[in-house]
Amino acid sequence: MAMLRRLILLLALLLAPTWAQARGIDPELVAEGPAVPGGEVELAIVMRTKPGWHGYWLNPGDAGLPMDVKWSLPAGYSVGTFHYPVPGRLLIGGIMNYVYEHDYAVLARLKVPAGASGIVPIRASATWLACTDKICVPESGELALDLAVGTGASKRAQFDQWRRALPRPLATQARFEERNGKVRIAVPLPASVAVDDPYFFPAEDGVADYAGVQVFRRDGDTLIAELPGGGRTPPRISGVLAIGEGDGLELTAVPGPVPQGGAPVGALGDNALLWAVLGAILGGILLNLMPCVFPILALKALHLARSGGDAGHARRDALAYAGGAILGTGALGLALLAIRAGGNAAGWAFQLQDPRSIMLLLLLATAITANLVGLFQLPTVGGGTRPAGSFGTGALAAFVATPCAGPFLGAALGTALLLPLYGSVLVFAALGLGLALPFLAVAFIPALRRKLPAPGPWMQRLQRFLAIPMAATAIGAIWLLYREAGMTGLWIGIAAAAVLLAALVLVGRGQRSGGALIWLGTGVAALAVAGAIAVAPQRNEAALAKIEGAEPWSEAAVQKVLASGRPAFVYFTADWCLTCKVNEAAAIDRDSVRAAFDQSGVQVFAADWTNGDPAITRFLEGRGRAGVPLYLWYAPGKPPEELPQVLTPAMLTSRARAPRWRAAPRPFGPRPRFRRPGSGRAPAHRPASDRGRR
Repeated sequence: MAMLRRLILLLALLLAPTWAQARGIDPELVAEGPAVPGGEVELAIVMRTKPGWHGYWLNPGDAGLPMDVKWSLPAGYSVGTFHYPVPGRLLIGGIMNYVYEHDYAVLARLKVPAGASGIVPIRASATWLACTDKICVPESGELALDLAVGTGASKRAQFDQWRRALPRPLATQARFEERNGKVRIAVPLPASVAVDDPYFFPAEDGVADYAGVQVFRRDGDTLIAELPGGGRTPPRISGVLAIGEGDGLELTAVPGPVPQGGAPVGALGDNALLWAVLGAILGGILLNLMPCVFPILALKALHLARSGGDAGHARRDALAYAGGAILGTGALGLALLAIRAGGNAAGWAFQLQDPRSIMLLLLLATAITANLVGLFQLPTVGGGTRPAGSFGTGALAAFVATPCAGPFLGAALGTALLLPLYGSVLVFAALGLGLALPFLAVAFIPALRRKLPAPGPWMQRLQRFLAIPMAATAIGAIWLLYREAGMTGLWIGIAAAAVLLAALVLVGRGQRSGGALIWLGTGVAALAVAGAIAVAPQRNEAALAKIEGAEPWSEAAVQKVLASGRPAFVYFTADWCLTCKVNEAAAIDRDSVRAAFDQSGVQVFAADWTNGDPAITRFLEGRGRAGVPLYLWYAPGKPPEELPQVLTPAMLTSRARAPRWRAAPRPFGPRPRFRRPGSGRAPAHRPASDRGRR
């Protein structure tokens, strides 16, 4: 653990010169009021955090550094222990940090000697680590305060606000025991005390696996926390138990008996991985119905029909296809985790936020369409006679399936980002397994295989029909290039697709005549693909068009609407998300819905994630989501309601016409982000006050 922190700090030091002029956190030393001789006065080090930056709690977690302060005080003065506000969680790539992503104040008591008088100079040298999505910078500053003794202005109201952010001390001592690699803590807490998203922040290093799943149960007036052990068992365990947004208890636990059993609180605990895997498998099965994936699955079924019922061949083919799909989704998942571990905000289908990946998708869809209409023959796309061909087809299906996140898949992938590395990889692999399951079922269940019709002319007609959805995928990729890269991207994409089509026509003629046209066409096709990807323009942030009828989303804008007593509907979307576009056409952009919204004063907000807006990424993470779509209904005075990923107009009109609460709205927003196993709960702990960054 210490080695990891040193490596993080070394990296920060190496990169710090780039940010020499950009301080992320500005500290200020303030006093609550004048000093009283022989008494005490509260001091606060106020850390004013710039947007996009964060600082660390006294135990920073897996990485980071706490603040260090060295005081210079007149004789007779002394400063007590620092008191930190309840921290939030920030989890990336299996690394859990305890952070503050907003302004915060660290409080301490200054003891004043009995003979104090006049103006007293209070000085301190402080060092701290400030981080963004991109970099960590070790910062330092000299703090100065000239404290009046006797009379002066009081800042009690401000200090009361800071004190409310501190965890409340637990009056009764807690107990803990270590058993089977788990640390179990029994916290005396009346059953009447509401607990939402509990999480224990250990103050001592090495007590728990910070990124592991924390499970909570209630047994009468005792809250039982179960943490994965960190390899160290101190004589006492202290820390902060978060029991709600910004609300926590400061406790110390001593060795003692901890009750067994109790009712689960909030999260799915150890079942989170199981539910995420099942959700990924179901989501993968449903992805086969998408227009960019269904043609590939149908081609595999056609290949089985052509094979004449050879069970051994069918099974080898299916296993190779499944291996390619599992490796494909697993590789995409690992790439996503690596990007996030590097400090970048990213979610599922991250590659489609890069015009080069869209260009590749366009050319793949173009080539498959050309094959389906008979311009050339590519046996491996249809299934091939060798396992290598089926393996490649499975990987191809995994790549083209990423624009969609249908039912079951959104929550499963969101949980995957919150699980330890092995769990994340397992969920992404389960997605590939679900993608391949229909083909595996046909190959391994003779009764299903016998139901495949005998080969005949119908196969040729079906193949031509399957070209339609694949051509639609290519057209969608061209439109997406325009949205992300402007007219330059549009024309490069069209030109590359045209050159590729011409090259594939040459290949087809060569296949029929046996001439050298095969090699010429193959060479031109390879050059077209490589050249188009190489010259693909950079993402154009200004290329996104404003979605008609909706205001651009921001948390502040939603809060403003709620403060006025009006409800709000927020939909998180992206141009490359097929599910999003279907919902927008079938449910959101309907006359009946618009009329109901207008009549009830519902404000619609669109959060466009096409280009990977970091603010949207962080919010999605805060809701336990790895991608879009996400639909939220806000009613004044009530917490946001998450709607299903498949919308109907009735879902929206019924909520718009329902009686509305007029109470003052509650604060909302991404619950501290990075609820990961053990972090908040998304099945296993949704994000709590954190976000995905460094």
